[in-house]
Parts: sequence; structure tokens; C-alpha cells
Amino acid sequence: MQLTYLFLFSAIILIVAYFTYGKFVFKKFKINNNNLAPSHRLRDGVDYVPSKPIVVLGHHFASIAGAGPIVGPIIAVAFGWVPAVIWILIGGIFFGAVHDLGSMVASLRNDGKSIGVIIQNNIGKKGKRLFILFSFSTLILIIAVFADIIAKTFINNPGVASASILFILLAVVFGFVTKLTENKKSAFLIASIVGVVVMYYFVYLGMQIPFELNYQTWIYILLIYAFIASVTPVSMLLQPRDYLNSFLLYGLILAAIVGVVIANPTIVMDTEVHVSTENLGYLFPVLFVTIACGAISGFHSLVASGTTSKQLDKESDAKVVGYGGMLIESFLAIISVGAVIVLNRTDYLSRLGQDGPVPLFADGLGAIISSLGISESFAVGFVALTVSAFALTTLDTCTRLARFTLQEYFEDVEQPIGKKLSQNRYLSTGVVVILSVLLLGSGGFTTLWPIFGSANQLLAALALLTISVWLIKKDINPTFVTIPMFFMFTVTLTSLGLFAWQNFQKDAYVLSVIAAILFVLSFALIFLARKSLVKEVNSKELVN
Repeated sequence: MQLTYLFLFSAIILIVAYFTYGKFVFKKFKINNNNLAPSHRLRDGVDYVPSKPIVVLGHHFASIAGAGPIVGPIIAVAFGWVPAVIWILIGGIFFGAVHDLGSMVASLRNDGKSIGVIIQNNIGKKGKRLFILFSFSTLILIIAVFADIIAKTFINNPGVASASILFILLAVVFGFVTKLTENKKSAFLIASIVGVVVMYYFVYLGMQIPFELNYQTWIYILLIYAFIASVTPVSMLLQPRDYLNSFLLYGLILAAIVGVVIANPTIVMDTEVHVSTENLGYLFPVLFVTIACGAISGFHSLVASGTTSKQLDKESDAKVVGYGGMLIESFLAIISVGAVIVLNRTDYLSRLGQDGPVPLFADGLGAIISSLGISESFAVGFVALTVSAFALTTLDTCTRLARFTLQEYFEDVEQPIGKKLSQNRYLSTGVVVILSVLLLGSGGFTTLWPIFGSANQLLAALALLTISVWLIKKDINPTFVTIPMFFMFTVTLTSLGLFAWQNFQKDAYVLSVIAAILFVLSFALIFLARKSLVKEVNSKELVN
């Protein structure tokens, strides 16, 4: 079978899904442009900024993508590429896209606030506090891990550091230019074309002027940058950087498609399904936790209800940004699978163990893209740079999201310190950065990171639970959300149970205890949700 057929089949399925099931879901959420978006009602020029759909899509896609739809699917191919592809397509269409759009719409109807506040409004204050403590801790862990990953990447490949710095400078210039010319229709298009061309030039230029610093210095620079990106107006740095960077991924996807059509490679890997593997465990639940961003990821709910919902110009933009953005990411996951199934299983497993998923992806896709007449070494470098660039996007977006969650946690606290944290973005961001530095300094992030996969999917299950309760209270049939919710709770709780037991046997008691706490957290929120719904039903009966 030719790889072209897999790409074509997947693209058709995802496009048809957008215009059919996406339309159904859109109607279920009762999207209405008569509802004034929070970006207009609460416009502050910092976080709430109405923006063009293509700009918000660029920010959202860049923020939710990162390395997730590349690393996870490539590792999951160990169970067989057929189940990986099936879950990416089914999960992306019926689970992930619904989850992302639902989180976004629920946030739009709750003043652009995060899932935590939506939980407070529909389940209760205790639920909000539990969820925010969990999501905030997860975000601090992500910030610490990605600061470490990026610093090491910059040390190993100084050219990537140079290109990343140039991208940031370009984003600032682009932000100022678009701000000054926002009333001129053609100016944005011209600025975008020039910006994308210059960005691609910076890919080349960065490789020619490598910038070298030591690990400690890079950590401090990265966290200072994350602080600045969190407190400055979103339209001046975070949004333009994500928007321009998204064209790196769009270019990567386009180059992959054209390259596959020209090279017409054959799928070499067999179609055998492996119920378990030595290093990963059993297909269920590991495959569904590992693929993550390629099908559904709880982190997306934090982005959708955090930064993205505050930038949407009108409610209807949520379809292309929320539902469409997820389907684009699913196709990127298909491309990731395609980059490794041109190898036989033995070579795939050997190279995965020796090189890791990102180099494997870069080499595989780089070889395909080289059929366009580009040197293979440059193509491989371009792919690797694209993946690295999005790690920086994850870092700055997570810092802003952590600031939001911290502010929302303290917004109903009467004490002076609570009011200061909820109202002062500089102070709350400072707390986020300090906690990240402490976690990095302790080295604890390396111990805690293995549980992130399960924690991330628990976020997805809890977000779906929140959306379901919100829909029920709006008298909307939530079946299209509750089915994914029950499945994700089954996956997550099974994964956490296995994780706790396996680490207990290895004497890794800290991870076992954390897994047990998350297990209890999920049932606590389920109990609070049920209690809230029972109260709602009883109150309606009294009225009737």
C-alpha cells in the first residue's frame, strides 16, 4: 500500500467530518453571533482582544500542537500503525474536536473564563478549587519540563536558538505593524506575506549564526521571556509569534503532502496489531493515553478556555478554531505515523529506542520532503527546527495560562493578598515563574513527568464532565459529550490504577501516591457534579 493513499483517505475523512459532524456539534452548542463575545464586552487590550479568525487559529493551533501530535503517535505505532490511525481519526473527530469546541463555547458563555470557573458556576466552588489546584500544578510541571527541554535543545543546536530569537523579534515587529495598520484591510495581508517570508528566511539565517550560552543562562532567559510574554498585551507578542509560527507547521504539512505525492513511498511496516509491548504495556489504556494530542488532550481545554476564548471576535469563529484546529492536528498526527511506517517494524523499534521519536520523525519526513529537490540534510534540519519552535510556544502559553488559573483561584478570596494576586498580572506571573524555578532547581520535574500522560487525559475527562453538566443545565442533550466523557474516564482511571501499582512495585512511592490522589480527585469531582445535578432536578420539581 502506498503512503499517498493513507494521507488521501485521512484527509477526506477529516474534511467530511468537519462539514458534517462538525455542523451537528455546532448546532448542539447553539452558536449564535448575537451573543457578544467576551473579547468585545470585556476588552482590555491585554488578554481580551478581538482578533481575526486566521490569527486566533494560528495562536490556538500553535499552542495545542507543540511536539504532542508528533511524539505520541510515533511511540504508539509500537502497538501497530492500524490501531494508531483508527484512534487518531475517530478520537479526533468524535472526542478531541468536541472537547476543544465545547471548552471554547462554554468559556465564551462564561466571560472567557477557564474550565475552573465554569466548574464553579455549574458544579460548585469546591470543584473549582480542586480543578484549579490540579491544572495549576500540571501547568507548573509543563513549564519546568519545557524550559529544560528547550535549554538543552538550544545547547545542542545553537542555530535553533538563533532562529527562535529572530522569530521573537519578528513577532514584536509584526505586532506593532498590524496594530498601527489595523484599520487598513490590505495591510494585514501584506504584513502576513512579508512576515512569513522573513520567518522562513530566519530559519536559514539562524543556522548560519549559532548563538551559544550555558544551560543555566538559557533557563533564566527562557523564564524571563515567559514572564514578559505572559504580562504584555497578547496582540504584541504571544499572538503574532504563534500566528507566524503556525505557518511553519502549515508549511511542514504542505511539504509532507507534496513530498509523499512525488516520492510515492510504500508502507513497509506490517499491519499486525500488538496487544502489548515490553516497554509500554497493554494497548488499552496506553495507546489512548500516549497518542494524546493527536486525538484528544486535556491541555487543549486549558488553551481553549484560557487564551483562545478571550480573542475570538464572534462565536461562529469557534468552529474553525476549535473543531477545525483539532482536525488539523489529527492530520499532523497521521503525517507523524506516515513518517515511520515507511520502515519495517524491527528498524522502527531499533531507531525509536536509540534516537527517540523527534529525530525519527525528522529523518523520516525529511527524506520524503527531499523529493521536492531540497537537500535531505536541510529538510531534516527544517523539520527538527519546526518541532523545537513549538516547544517555545508551549512554554509561553502555559505561563500565561498558569497566571490565569492563579488569578481565578484567588478572585473570590477576600484577604488582601488574594485580591492582589487576582488583580495584578505581574505579581501572579511572578509567582508562576518562581514556582517553576524552584521545581527546576529541585530536579523534581524529572520524577513527576512520567505521570503527565495520565494527568493530561484526566484533564480531558474532567473538562468533558464540566461541559456535560453545563449542557444538562441548559436543557441540551449531552450524549455527544457524555459518551467521550465515559470513555476517557475509563481510560484515565485504568491508566492511573496501573501506573500506581507498577510504581508501587518499583518502590517509586511518590508517583504511586500522586496517581492515587488523582484517582480520588476524579471521583470527588464526579460526586460534586452528580450532587449539583440532583440539586438542579429537585429545584425544577419544586418550581413545577
